[in-house]
This record gives sequence, structure tokens and C-alpha cells, in this order.
Amino acid sequence: MSNKVPFSFIVVIGLMLFALFFGAGNLIFPPMLGQSAGINIWSANAGFLVTGVGLPLLGVLALGFSGKDDLQSLASRVHPVFAIVFTTVLYLAIGPLFAIPRTGNVSFEIGVKPFLSENSGPIPLLLFTIVFFSITCLFSLNPAKIVEIVGKVLTPIKLTFIGVLVVVALIHPIGDFQAPVKNYSVQPFFNGFREGYLTMDTLASFVFGIMIINAIKEKGAKTKKQIMIVCGKATGIAAIILATFYTSLSYMGASSVEKLGHLDNGGIILAKVSEYYFGSYGGILLGLMITVACLTTSVGLVSSCSTYFHKLFPRLSYKTIAISLSIFSAIVANIGLTQLIAISIPVLTAIYPLAIVLIFLTFFHSLFKGKAEVYQGSLLFTFIISLFDGLNQAGIHLLLINNIFNEILPLYELGLGWIIPAIVGGFIGYGSSVLRAKFGLNHQLD
Repeated sequence: MSNKVPFSFIVVIGLMLFALFFGAGNLIFPPMLGQSAGINIWSANAGFLVTGVGLPLLGVLALGFSGKDDLQSLASRVHPVFAIVFTTVLYLAIGPLFAIPRTGNVSFEIGVKPFLSENSGPIPLLLFTIVFFSITCLFSLNPAKIVEIVGKVLTPIKLTFIGVLVVVALIHPIGDFQAPVKNYSVQPFFNGFREGYLTMDTLASFVFGIMIINAIKEKGAKTKKQIMIVCGKATGIAAIILATFYTSLSYMGASSVEKLGHLDNGGIILAKVSEYYFGSYGGILLGLMITVACLTTSVGLVSSCSTYFHKLFPRLSYKTIAISLSIFSAIVANIGLTQLIAISIPVLTAIYPLAIVLIFLTFFHSLFKGKAEVYQGSLLFTFIISLFDGLNQAGIHLLLINNIFNEILPLYELGLGWIIPAIVGGFIGYGSSVLRAKFGLNHQLD
């Protein structure tokens, strides 16, 4: 085994996974969590690490375990229609609806906004997003090695600067932890758990996972056991690094409140902390690195989404889709980072549990012999509950439904009421498949 896949390659794959998941956008969430959690930071951070680190890496492992070539083929185990709908929604979420516009917002918040007056108005963001997404579109239409070179050069520099920043913050914290705000005074772990949804990394793991599995196969791993061993070691390396960075950034955010106060979003927190320690030059350097890193991420997302939608709608050219996604993303980005995050929360709350359940069902696939009814029952019951969770996050409270669910579903108030229904739905689906088998109608998927 070691002769086929050397440990040096496993390290490279682990670092690659880390770089994929530790996008410039993800930098903004741990500091914000730290500011909100205050003295409850460690419990909240533990919850965040479950959904921000653990589940995304499980998603990569699930793809390797399944033996499937892409998300759509994996989701087809549920139903072909579900496969198309779920995959499309996922690409929209990690693409033009949230993740791509967020790259422009984060760049503006960290690289430009700190140097503007408070009454600058919406024009600077408008101009910035036009330029940012025009460059994104240009590179997406003409894939060039310069984008890869910038990414490879910038990533180590960015990580070095962020590393220095968090080390300084650990050694010389800005201030003491303050009292928690919002919901972090009660059940901080579960609030941190849901905060991890905002990274969208569990959704992205279905896309990144294929890249990782293919790279491992090309290096010589052929059997599922070999692939899983290499993948397991690589994800372990990525998990340690991701957890270290996220925890450090959370600590930095928690220690910043005493002197900087509660700020609107993580982008502003990073900019203010960088300026606090390194002055205006530190803010400029951080802004430039984050902007170029976000640009590289934006190009990658536009390219991958355009490729998928061109495959889904062959009559639309890749070029047409890439231009449309860039324009749409620029428009969405102009609502602002704080507002974009607020809009994304209800949607991610509704669809994230589906991704989580699909991951676990993939690992248990052979246990229930791949029966489609198990997938269908589990995911249907999950979605019914997560849909109401999403409505609650959007401020649409159906009191009668909520009261009923609060009475019968453990953890519903914490946004995790879908767990028991997912299990029950799976068992009901299995029972249904047994009954169908008696009449020769059993449906089983590989």
C-alpha cells in the first residue's frame, strides 16, 4: 500500500483539502462566532468544528466510500428527479446565490471598506463588484495558468499572515472575553453547530470530494479499501489544520470585543484586528491577499458551476452561463455581506440536514442493501422538519406546527429536530421495501 501511495502524497492531498475548505470566505465566520459567544467560546467553537470541519471531511470520505463519480449519481440512489433537483440547488447555493457573491463581499469588507468614510454610500460597493466580477468572468472564460499560479503563491502567503495574526492575538490578546450575546448564552454548542452551516463546506464536499478521489486513484489506489485509507489519513491532516485555524480565529474574535466592540460581520472584525496589531499597512496587506484569494475562489466557483449547468442544459453554451453567473453574482453581492449572510441562513438551514443525512446513509448503504425506500423515507422526513426550521430562521413562525414539533421532537428548539425523523423515516422506508418485496415490487439501487 505504501509503495503505491507514498506518505508525501497523502500530506499533499491533506494540504489540498485544507486549502479547498479554508477559502477566504470562511475566514469571516469563526471571528464572528467568537465575538458572539464570548465566555462560552469553547463550547460554541466545538459545535462549529462539527459542521465546519467534521461533516465536510465526512462528505469527502462518503464519496470515496460510495464509488460514485459525482454528486448526481450518488443522489440518484434516492431518485433520479431528486438527484437533479438536489444537485442543482447545491450548485446554486455554493454558486451564484451565496458563495460567489460572498467572495466579492468579503473582498470589499476587508480590502476596501476600512479605508472609506462611514457615509460613503452604496456606490463604492457597486463599482468594486463590477470590477471584481468582470475580472472573474474574464478568467472564467479564458482559463489561464496565471490563476493557478496566483492561487499557489498567494495561499502560503495568506496563511502565513493569518498565522502570524492569530499567534500575536493568542500571545497578546486585545482584551478579556465578554458576556455572550444573542443565543450563545444558552446552548452555545448547538448554536455553533448551526453557525457551521454558513461555511457551506459540507455542500462543497460533494464537489471537492470527486477531485480528491480522482487524484488518489491516479496515484495508484485502486480498491475501495486503499482509497479509504489514503482519504482517511489525508482528511485527518486537513482536520487538524482546519480545527487549529478556526479555533484560533474564534479566540481572536472573542478577545477583541472589549476594545473593538461588537462588529457587524467577520470581515470587519478581521480588518479591525489586523489594523489594531499592524496598523494601516497590515490592513492593506491583508486586504490585498484576501481580495486576490477571493478572486481565485470566485473564478473556480464560476467555472465549476458553469460546467455543471452546461452539462444540465447543453443548449446553453459555457460562455453564456459563465457571463450570466458573473452578472447575477455582482447584482446579489450589492445587498452587502451582512444582509447576504442573513438571507442565506434560512436556505442553508433547510438544505444542510439533507446533505448530512445523505452522507450517513451512504456509509450505511450496504447495511440496508441500498433500498431506495430507505433513502426516500429518511430524506423526506428530514426535509419536512428542516423546512420549518428554515421558515423559523426566516422569521416565519407557524406557531401551531412549532408547538406540536416542540412537544414531540427532541432538540427541535435547537434546530436539530430532524435527527429523530430521519431515523424513523429510514426505518419506515425499510419496512415499506419489505412489504413491496412480497409483491415483487422491491426497488434497490446500487
